[in-house]
Amino acid sequence: IPEDLAEPETDIEVLLREKARFPIYVHSKMMICDDEYIIVGSANINQRSMSGRRDTEMAVGCYQPNFLWTEEEGLPKGDVGAFRKSLWLEHLGEWCEEYENPGSIECMRKVNEVARANWEKYVADEMDEPMVGHLVSYPITVEQDGTVGPLEGFENFPDTEAAVLGGKSAMLVEKLTT
Repeated sequence: IPEDLAEPETDIEVLLREKARFPIYVHSKMMICDDEYIIVGSANINQRSMSGRRDTEMAVGCYQPNFLWTEEEGLPKGDVGAFRKSLWLEHLGEWCEEYENPGSIECMRKVNEVARANWEKYVADEMDEPMVGHLVSYPITVEQDGTVGPLEGFENFPDTEAAVLGGKSAMLVEKLTT
């Protein structure tokens, strides 16, 4: 903590300074498919964004026809794949061999392992060692039948009263939020 930082005045400021948890929720819309195609835009995957009659959305898609997946070569080695690797390195904090094949079960397990380990560090009373990268699991569980619930003991985000699970608005009609 910088020495010239003003002393906290409110209870929440004291708590945040003490725990050193400053969550940043990134609301991004980007998809990289098979290291071959990338799309970045503003649309949500819901009726409001996709109908073409309500919100104004834009997107850019890029693909390199000289760098495509092949049976012999596997994933392409063009700029889209290089961008994905750069992005993963930034958010996962290190490069592992499992990340070379993003569609593999080994890769999924490794990404989940890093995210869960970072979550455990994030919610610990004291952070003994820094997180690896920036990726943290969202504190939910998904059952085999698709039921979604909060992670046990985390109905709210740490240090706040903000609920992990959303809900239908009592104030807004569904047409406005879908």
